[in-house]
Amino acid sequence: MLNARYWTERYLKAQTQWDIGFASPAIIDFVKENFDFDTKILIPGAGNAYEVEVLFNLGFKNVFLLDFSELPIQNFLNRNPNFPIEQILMEDFFEHNASYDLIIEQTFFCAIDRSLRGEYARKMHTLLKSKGTLAGLWFAREFTHEGPPFGGNWEEYEHYFAPYFKTLTCEICNKSIKPRLGNEYFLRFEKQ
Repeated sequence: MLNARYWTERYLKAQTQWDIGFASPAIIDFVKENFDFDTKILIPGAGNAYEVEVLFNLGFKNVFLLDFSELPIQNFLNRNPNFPIEQILMEDFFEHNASYDLIIEQTFFCAIDRSLRGEYARKMHTLLKSKGTLAGLWFAREFTHEGPPFGGNWEEYEHYFAPYFKTLTCEICNKSIKPRLGNEYFLRFEKQ
């Protein structure tokens, strides 16, 4: 089962291929170019939370880290001891309740069991304020191995998100890191 213990063991064994070791340039540029510093931002399944760190240091002081594995949260705190503790949420995403202007997707959707994808879309809709934005990176390919990560394609994603969101952007990301170039969508949805 893909629970907190599973992910903690992956971190302990350094089986963290999804962790690029720095903030995704596509995500940082997107937030800087489209949102004000007072935007309330959630990054679920944040892991080592490099995006949280960079955005906070750029002046986005209302950014929240959510993960249910203690180890990456501790890694984040070791790097950022002055980050507001109340903005670190160690809990299950599907049980979280709050309201955000922007939710960032970065290697979270591909990490959850495929059977939870519909619930993911519904939960994102619930967590966003009216006209709120869900944006980030989703795989633009399937994988031959058993996941995680689990791949996908636009038709599948559209199936899950269309009932809850208006699609504003759907394109192959031109700012992906080199190993993922051409294999990631940058998607931007607006809550309906």
